[in-house]
Amino acid sequence: SGERSGVSTRGLALVTPHIDTFRASDGYDLTVHRYAPAGEPRGRVVYLHGIQSHAGWYAASCAALATAGFTVEFLDRRGSGRNTVARGDTPSWRRLVDDIAELLASGPPAVLLSVSWGGKLAVALEQVYPGRTRGVALITPGICPQLGPPLLTRLRIGGAWLFAPTRTFPIPLDDPALFTANPSRQAYIRDDPLALRRATARFFIESVRLDAAIARARVTVPVLLMLAEKDRITHNERTRAYVGRLGAPEVLVREYAGASHTLEFEPDPSAVLTDLERWVAERVRG
Repeated sequence: SGERSGVSTRGLALVTPHIDTFRASDGYDLTVHRYAPAGEPRGRVVYLHGIQSHAGWYAASCAALATAGFTVEFLDRRGSGRNTVARGDTPSWRRLVDDIAELLASGPPAVLLSVSWGGKLAVALEQVYPGRTRGVALITPGICPQLGPPLLTRLRIGGAWLFAPTRTFPIPLDDPALFTANPSRQAYIRDDPLALRRATARFFIESVRLDAAIARARVTVPVLLMLAEKDRITHNERTRAYVGRLGAPEVLVREYAGASHTLEFEPDPSAVLTDLERWVAERVRG
């Protein structure tokens, strides 16, 4: 039906974002997709995407949250999405965290949503800047992945990092079926001109450093963990165990039967959108 209690998936495409620019403290101009509610905002949401994706993949959840009354600011990670400068690169994982912290500081308190690889940055934000948000949602987070570059590629990345850090290597997620079983969404991923297919040796090394930085992380705000039963990217059981060790004051876990990694791309994501909207509303009230 496309509709359940709470959030309807009908008509969400009518909510379109304003594409804005946010200048980071080092001068990099970051693209931010801003979704505004029709009336007085109930609260603010800041949203992070995965390693290959960008804000455009998550238009349905952004529209659902805006329809429910929330201001949504979706940050395209530097070097990703509409950000073409230093494509696929980063100075450091800490710089990526600072980008988020600076955007958060530019407005009222926010709930932080993160998808896949962006979940690493969400946890790192709590490590570096504890308590900056009203809560953190980890949506099929890439903290405990099932996939990674093969050994030979990892050795080549290490060598390039020493001598040619901006040399690029393929991101090992080239099969759209890893993200979704939905044929139309697979075609979207396959043809997406903004998807990040390659990243620099420096980016891959900083991702490993980020893993080390959050290995024993602590989180001081409530956490929502959303898992897909048929996920081929995130290792669900290890992720559950990891989140259980974060020490968050409250953890809510939702797992969606039969779903693939990108919950947004399910044929009927209304249950996911309803759960997300309700959790955000609780965090704002809290």
